[in-house]
Amino acid sequence: MVLAARRTEPVTLLQRERTLRPDLVLIISYLALSGLGLVMIYSASAPRLIADGASPTEAVFRQMIFVVLGIVAFFATSLIEHRTLKMLTPIAYVASLVTLVIVLFGPVRAGATRWIPIGGFQFQPSEIAKIAVILALASLLAGARDRSLHWAEVARAVVLVAIPAALIFQQPDLGTMLVFGFVAVVMVFTAGTTWRQFAFMTIAGVVGTISLLEVGAIKEYQITRITAFLDPAADTANTGYNLAQSKIAIGSGGLFGRGLFEGTQTNLSFVPEQTSDFIFTAIGEQLGFVGATVVIALFVVITWRLLVAAANGRDRFSQLVAIGVASMLVFHAFVNIGMTVRITPVTGLPLPFLSAGGTAYLAMSIALGLGHSVWMRRSPVPVDVDL
Repeated sequence: MVLAARRTEPVTLLQRERTLRPDLVLIISYLALSGLGLVMIYSASAPRLIADGASPTEAVFRQMIFVVLGIVAFFATSLIEHRTLKMLTPIAYVASLVTLVIVLFGPVRAGATRWIPIGGFQFQPSEIAKIAVILALASLLAGARDRSLHWAEVARAVVLVAIPAALIFQQPDLGTMLVFGFVAVVMVFTAGTTWRQFAFMTIAGVVGTISLLEVGAIKEYQITRITAFLDPAADTANTGYNLAQSKIAIGSGGLFGRGLFEGTQTNLSFVPEQTSDFIFTAIGEQLGFVGATVVIALFVVITWRLLVAAANGRDRFSQLVAIGVASMLVFHAFVNIGMTVRITPVTGLPLPFLSAGGTAYLAMSIALGLGHSVWMRRSPVPVDVDL
């Protein structure tokens, strides 16, 4: 690669090379989704909490704490200079692997070991691992000397992703494994993989999945989710119940929705996990097609701004970080919304900034902050700078 510029000044954590101009469109969209998420969590949780004799604001207050922390984290990570971030990447990657090992010895909840108890909260290492993998992949792929990747670089990228993915598979958490796979494919393809390499990775992924099925490594409930997706009407009382109730809730919203706090499916708690996995059903029932469209439009806007940031990144590392964050956001939103309308199987992936979940909200806010940092330090002119 041709060097257009090389800086020799000392690197600091919060590097200020020039005036940092934030992306107000991205920030407003992020805050709008976060605020709407709090409203939907309250509307979906209050009736159940009242029925249990608890405070109706218990769930939303808990989430509000993480929203505040997440917003602070977003702006803090927006200020981190990327050369500093690149130097910290190996530490972040190793630390994420350590936490993924520790969680395997933690308490079992709903047949899985995904959380580490910290005080009165539950920390989910796999959410932070997504950020670490994006940074590690960006650092690895940015070091490629040519515009097209060599087979050795592709192999190293696969190994880098496979290690945390294997640990997450032991939890088990198939949904997060799929996130890793999608993000890796997008980033490697963007970095310059050939069609033969891309085809090889695709075939290897298919063969690996079939092998896991053949040896019985995939859990029974995970297989049940797939069969329920293929034929939800076969057992609507059990395996297909979530999908059936989800479609009823969204369909009953019509064009403009039943109104805030007026949804019968939501108020009568027909939809399981409605504050987390199925939060989109509360949006569809109460705000209707118009409200659901606005939510999807906000995700499209954020993705667009991340791609614009990637196109204007000052170096290859920054560009790949923004691409990784955008691909992670798109996959989460598509799969989560898709499973509520039966486009995708139920995977348990949260809807970014809307679903209840502290670690998930914090992790996605940090990731978005890293993508926003790319925009704030964008190149004023097209350059080709190698770190």
